[in-house]
Amino acid sequence: MDKVTSPVLNRRQLLALGSVAAGGTVMSRSLRRDAQAAQAAPASPANPHAGHAAPVPSRVSTTTVAVTPFTEPMPVPPRLTPVSRRDGIDVYEIPIRPAQVQILPGLLTPAYTYAGSFVGPTIRARTGRPVRITYTNGLDTHANVHLHGGHVPATSDGHPMDLIPPGGSKVYDYPNLQRGATLWYHDHTHAYEADHVYRGLHGFYLIDDPAEHHLRLPAGKYDVPIMLRNAQFDDSGALVFGHPDDRVTILANGKAQPYFEVAPRRYRFRLLNAALKHVFRLNLGGEPLTRIATDGGLLPAPTSHTELALSSGERVEIVIDFAEHAGGGPVYLYDGDNPILRFDVSSRAVTDPSRVPVTLRALPPMGTPTVERTVSMSFDMSARPPIALMDGKPFDPLRVDVQVKRGSTEIWNVVNADTDPFPFDHPFHLHLVTFRVLGRDGGPPAPEDAGLKDTVYVSPKGSVKIQVTFATPYLGQYVYHCHYLEHSSLGMMAQLEVVP
Repeated sequence: MDKVTSPVLNRRQLLALGSVAAGGTVMSRSLRRDAQAAQAAPASPANPHAGHAAPVPSRVSTTTVAVTPFTEPMPVPPRLTPVSRRDGIDVYEIPIRPAQVQILPGLLTPAYTYAGSFVGPTIRARTGRPVRITYTNGLDTHANVHLHGGHVPATSDGHPMDLIPPGGSKVYDYPNLQRGATLWYHDHTHAYEADHVYRGLHGFYLIDDPAEHHLRLPAGKYDVPIMLRNAQFDDSGALVFGHPDDRVTILANGKAQPYFEVAPRRYRFRLLNAALKHVFRLNLGGEPLTRIATDGGLLPAPTSHTELALSSGERVEIVIDFAEHAGGGPVYLYDGDNPILRFDVSSRAVTDPSRVPVTLRALPPMGTPTVERTVSMSFDMSARPPIALMDGKPFDPLRVDVQVKRGSTEIWNVVNADTDPFPFDHPFHLHLVTFRVLGRDGGPPAPEDAGLKDTVYVSPKGSVKIQVTFATPYLGQYVYHCHYLEHSSLGMMAQLEVVP
């Protein structure tokens, strides 16, 4: 049965859809439980990502299938081959279709997929070389595709109201006029993006930049994308869209607590948080992590951390050198205290020509800001069901909330306007361009804020100051929103228009 009956919905229809998109009264109850958890575990200045976003340890999984940890290998999402390379464009075709996928051992899970796999096929693009993808919708509901982090024309951005009807197709053009970066593509159908992404409409889009090849970072099979997310299952293996705290099964590339065999050498791991609502606290059990890139690409220099927080929609790239673990015990990647991926290190010696240079890539100049704005995210908890608001208003596709001049530089003060007794947290995502974080909660940026960002975590009752330059050849309408997709599904989203 179609969930969306028209590719163009009016405001009244949107609000009606939003009230049921994540379960109606269930969503209302979930929001209140979130708020109680936030009060019980507030964020701290030292770790602004802390708080209720991580699963509550005392909760018990409702999954009735026993999963023995580290018994299945972690797959690497397959790289898609273009159907043609003509006129300097790499051309792809990807069907959107339902499929039965194996996530838990011995069980099949009904899913929505790109090309039949729970983690869609990886597109490896190249800076300066365009990509054209035709998506054909084989679902019985509308769908669309947003290239998260992509600097693309408005017609190919996957605007929440730009839908592909059942049986229809749409061509997306990606010029790739941007630095090398780890992007991802996912559904953005308004009011149903949370449902569709949770069911499996997500995949990697990696941009390789020839300007970075001289750095000799780990490449080829030693450059591994890893999609992290959580989920809840019933005893048949079906996904359950329940409360976020009940999604206690952590998946790495679509497998629950898998292992991954590695050689005793350096690896580049591109980590993506594709969870609807979760903050990963990634660590190696006390060993240092070497971070080389964030959402928008390489940092000026590598940085060392014992833990990195990653909120929904964010990416981070790290390098791990397994050479010192050759012939020793395994290495674990943890989410807090919970091991989520085991690296099994081979004892066989290998040649490793890669390196992590002390200098990576300078960030682009920031420009001089000429406009300063305040952007707020909040819920009206007095409404039944609660109403999600951006800048104090629910999403209306017929309204332009902000006009920005192409080429201009602006300061945005992104404010979490939720108040007691319901202080939620909200990751903020801006389409079309990247930004730099200038400060957090009136102080300096957090370690996770470094580099070029398109998504940033805003703690309960917190604020983040960003500087964004709209250095883009494109005009038109784009959105900015909370990247807890259950929140954006309810309308925590606004629309900007880039004008000459």
